[in-house]
Amino acid sequence: MPHPLVTEADIAAYARDGAVMIKGLFADHVESLRAGVARNMAEPGPYAAENLKPGEGGRFFDDYCNWQRIPEFEQVIHASPAAEVAADLMGATRVQLFHDHVLVKEPGTSKPTPWHQDGPYYFVEGRQTVSFWSPLDPVTTASLRCVAGSHLWPRSVLPTRWLAETSFYPNEDDYMPVPDPDAEGMEVLEWEMEPGDAVAFHFMSLHGARGNETAARRRAFSLRLLGDDARYVERPGRTSPPFPGHDMVAGQVLREDWFPVIWTRPAA
Repeated sequence: MPHPLVTEADIAAYARDGAVMIKGLFADHVESLRAGVARNMAEPGPYAAENLKPGEGGRFFDDYCNWQRIPEFEQVIHASPAAEVAADLMGATRVQLFHDHVLVKEPGTSKPTPWHQDGPYYFVEGRQTVSFWSPLDPVTTASLRCVAGSHLWPRSVLPTRWLAETSFYPNEDDYMPVPDPDAEGMEVLEWEMEPGDAVAFHFMSLHGARGNETAARRRAFSLRLLGDDARYVERPGRTSPPFPGHDMVAGQVLREDWFPVIWTRPAA
């Protein structure tokens, strides 16, 4: 039986659309995550970024790979039902932690999060992948937006640098151009969400977010998780996150001392 927060319809929607909203996934941990985000912003990690050009209003901060140094994140990762819910959605027997990600758009930040797939930036591939995006403030227009079915597209979308807007790798011809889902009439899924709700989406789902032109902050915590079939792959350049010195080879399950197994399905 799936976790009580997950229905069979959710599992079917995740397989079909590559994205589904899980109500209240982190509802019991909102204050801990808010404290973790405050600590993260006060003490940014080596990958922290400010994603606005000079003259653009507001603030768009993001940072990732901080769970080992921010105790609130580590506690929530282990105490929340996220790993078990991910296993149900992926059809996996075990769940590995890939990384955490914080994204904050302060009031008056008009810049949207660009349309992109996460998978091409990563050095891991597999059908069993899931990201959770959870707002820590109520969201309406600044919610995550996912293109239904894009995780099943035959070609990956070109990964680009958000600020420079240049190609992330040298082999641009191997990718499809970044589409404009609204102009091209694609089915875009988005949800009004309360703090602690979470959108679950596949690493290959095309997604983005509108700017935050409201008077309230939009803080979000993301968690990237892997299932049984996830394997290390070589990319033609530095990945994001880079994880330097990992010593893995193509086809290998990610090393568990860096990417711990955080949930295993009990034997029948």
